[in-house]
Amino acid sequence: MSTPAADPLDDPLARERSHLASSRSALRAMREDVQSLDIKDVTANWVNAEILARQIGDRIKALADLSDTPLFFGRLTYLHAPGVEQAEGAEGEQFYIGRRHVHDGDGDPMVIDWRAPVSQPFYRASKKDPLDVSLRRRFGYTGGELTAYEDEHLMDPAEAAATSKLLQQEIERPRVGPMRDIVATIQPEQDEIVRSGLGGTVCVQGGPGTGKTAVGLHRVAYLLYAHRERLARTGTLVIGPNRSFLHYIEQVLPALGELAVRQGTVDDLVAHVEVRGTDEAPAAVIKGDARMAEVLRKAIYSHVTLPTEPVMVVRGSRRWRVPAYELEAIVRELLDRDIRYGAAREALPQRIAHAVLVQMERSGEAPDDRVQDAVARNAAVKAAVKAMWPPVEPAKLVLRLLSDADFLAAHADGILDEDEQKTILWAKPVRSVKAAKWSAPDAVLIDEATDLVQRTHSLGHVVLDEAQDLSPMQYRAVGRRCTTGSATVLGDLAQGTTPWATRSWDEALAHLGKSDGVIEELTAGFRVPTDVITYASRLLPHIAPGLTPVASVRENPGFFDLRSVAGTAEVVAACEELLGNEGSTGLIAADARIPALAEALTAAGIGYIDPGEETTVNTRLTLVPASLAKGLEYDYVVLDEPQAVVDGEPDERTGLRRLYVALTRAVSGLIVTHTAPLPSQLA
Repeated sequence: MSTPAADPLDDPLARERSHLASSRSALRAMREDVQSLDIKDVTANWVNAEILARQIGDRIKALADLSDTPLFFGRLTYLHAPGVEQAEGAEGEQFYIGRRHVHDGDGDPMVIDWRAPVSQPFYRASKKDPLDVSLRRRFGYTGGELTAYEDEHLMDPAEAAATSKLLQQEIERPRVGPMRDIVATIQPEQDEIVRSGLGGTVCVQGGPGTGKTAVGLHRVAYLLYAHRERLARTGTLVIGPNRSFLHYIEQVLPALGELAVRQGTVDDLVAHVEVRGTDEAPAAVIKGDARMAEVLRKAIYSHVTLPTEPVMVVRGSRRWRVPAYELEAIVRELLDRDIRYGAAREALPQRIAHAVLVQMERSGEAPDDRVQDAVARNAAVKAAVKAMWPPVEPAKLVLRLLSDADFLAAHADGILDEDEQKTILWAKPVRSVKAAKWSAPDAVLIDEATDLVQRTHSLGHVVLDEAQDLSPMQYRAVGRRCTTGSATVLGDLAQGTTPWATRSWDEALAHLGKSDGVIEELTAGFRVPTDVITYASRLLPHIAPGLTPVASVRENPGFFDLRSVAGTAEVVAACEELLGNEGSTGLIAADARIPALAEALTAAGIGYIDPGEETTVNTRLTLVPASLAKGLEYDYVVLDEPQAVVDGEPDERTGLRRLYVALTRAVSGLIVTHTAPLPSQLA
């Protein structure tokens, strides 16, 4: 007698795989529904058709099923149905939590978006506060295939709280390629920041491996989910330190279905002129000082001249005279209102025209708005406006400030001392805006001047990453882009590596125009191994005294080794050793040592890529100048010659901060190689 075959759906793992297959099928159906839309008869003109076609295209992209990305990563079983009165003994609902919403043909949800309110307990529920969740299930995947699950019975007092093995595995999983989303591993303290409201600005101080960048990107995704209509109108922007960093993070939001977020650098924001020059550090520090905003304001408004002659407006056979004292009162009133230079200049002819209309009415005429507009366009009024409130070109103004010692002295008096003025003055006069070799700080000054003339467009939300390296003037440039919106500021004071690096987040928020922003600190390290972060933290008393060291929460201490080597051959050998592991490897070195190391790698037949390029199965080594290491992560790192990294910076503190950055790029293991003695601060 044969035994009946077991029903595969009696196996919990088989049931979950079946739900995954059904969910993928439903997602394909959702995508096909959008692809089949016929918009020929629903648009009034070609412009509407283009806009709708683009929106449909974005929707199709957002519904793409990425084969190596789990569609859902968790499941919640509620004790009661959320928000529903329920009879005693009735079972609560069950929800699969994933990267995006998926529904079946009847519209019933098969996967709930991780940002939905019903998903929040997946990140917040605990034994102490289960939030009505009886069971939380996590799923393990291998190459997109569901391979394991792990249950946590939050209502069962007999079950001891334990660290999730699947959670640890996901955090520590080797990676090749760009940064991934962390929706499966968001921790409660991170989730609080992610779900904070649109109205407020949040500043996140986070050491290496605390997930601050991921938190900022996921906050954008959450805000787009919760306030989609508003942010669709006002726009969102992610600002990173350089192109390599932006390339590294660029796939995170699309993987969450968000395609409409712009990304750029501060240099992109202020690209009014072509940057072809550089400044010495002392000049860059002064140009980046917030005092320059007042110098620019004084220089711009110095163009306003109080009138000494009346304006005579001729209309037909009548002449209307606006006396000088009345014109002066109009000009002074506009100055007192402290509105932008360009807006005041546009208002001035209308104010003069209004004064003429008052005289017309007193004489018995009944002029209307058309008459006022005609008077404002009168040649005499135009000439008077040009004399009193001439147009100002921001780039030309900055050019004059930096090349004309007398003009700078007149407007920097009492703001910059003589030595500071000499430091920022160009050595040789420049003939024109196009001929000037503008530096990056110069472009920021032009942006400030441009905003003094005409208001900068404000976005709904801006994320500013690696913010600790910005100058006060750069903060002001970013703040102008979110005057009517909010911001997420991300950074680590210990990783500030510019001569003007941020000293405190309160000061940074003030320059940003967000003094009421809330400062949050992340101190739990999820990405950097214990032994690595402990070693790197030896530098903290010297680079950021008082800052809380990161405490790694990983069970795996990671691999860490200090090696005294004779030359580059042993550095290359260390790279070969680490490439024997799964995942990515970075060779980080002082910028000046990169050419020699590149030559040694090539001679050894080891392929490598530059930061920002995507690793492949065959090429998993990235050669990283220390100046570009910030914000990047590799499974394994070889750090070459720490003292050379320190010596490559203008001063020791900046050098030690650069070294701290380089030491904390490894996720699984770090080898430090050195021929010269190590910096004494690491002893």
